[in-house]
Amino acid sequence: MATQELGTVAVLAEKPSVARDIASVLGATGKGDGYLHGNGYVVTWAIGHLAALAQPHEINPAWRQWHRDHLPMLPKQWPLVVYEKTKDQFEVVRKIVNSPRISRVVCATDAGREGELIFRYIYEAAQCEKPFSRLWISSLTPDAIRKGFAALRPGSDYDPLADAARGRSRADWLVGMNLSRAYSLAYGEDLSVGRVQTPTLAMLVERELAIRSFVPEDYLEVVASFHPTSGPKESRYQGTWFRTQPERGGDKDTLQKVMRLPVDGEEAGRIIARAHSGTAAIESSESEIQRMAPPPLYDLTELQRHANRLFGFSAQQTLDVAQGPL
Repeated sequence: MATQELGTVAVLAEKPSVARDIASVLGATGKGDGYLHGNGYVVTWAIGHLAALAQPHEINPAWRQWHRDHLPMLPKQWPLVVYEKTKDQFEVVRKIVNSPRISRVVCATDAGREGELIFRYIYEAAQCEKPFSRLWISSLTPDAIRKGFAALRPGSDYDPLADAARGRSRADWLVGMNLSRAYSLAYGEDLSVGRVQTPTLAMLVERELAIRSFVPEDYLEVVASFHPTSGPKESRYQGTWFRTQPERGGDKDTLQKVMRLPVDGEEAGRIIARAHSGTAAIESSESEIQRMAPPPLYDLTELQRHANRLFGFSAQQTLDVAQGPL
């Protein structure tokens, strides 16, 4: 930091890769230990969450013991702690934002509730009191970054978003810490309960039970081949008889049900007989040309989804690769 002059702006990004993109546009090409600097800027980064809500025993030593009498645990204060595995980077960020050479801070974490929470927790854990602005961009192209820095907004404009993020974080803590202990004590084994985790697991279990209880049933479908009398063979197509027209946008199960016929074949036979005695006619024909724009750049969620489908990566593996060194 010795090379920086008074009035330097600190920029805190969420990931090292994002920090490098921003630093390149700002002209901060000098490399430091955990930051980039130059042209009046110091660009540093988190590695996801660097700070988080304290564990129960860190708030109240009595809560270290798992007793029903301690439940529910309802903290009056919500202290923050720094993750052990990322404390070195937190120290880099803390020293930068509190340096007397830094005049103000720019929050450049992801544009969303979680990105806002990451910055606010680091800002509070570092006990920083410098004024800060918010960079709100959804693309990391040089043009988008330049426009974003030209339209920085006061951090206070995003206080409602930060409040929502803190509320979500504290709700996770209250549900997870209290119900995990309550269920573990009730059943005599370690059980994990989470605000999102448990309902999601319940849906998976419900689906698994439905699969296990499924009883296969035989059925018939009537399929006819159609082709114009004077058209090429490529014009041939197959159509499946269905009982009633399903509602537009109906689900796959509904469409399958209206196509299925009893396995005794009586109704199927009557349908086939009517088809043989009738004449096929086209009632209407519609065509539509659609133009699709090229797909946008990956956001983290889409990258995790594709990496899982293509390579079997977990969400955490993808995050570690995305945030790791090149």
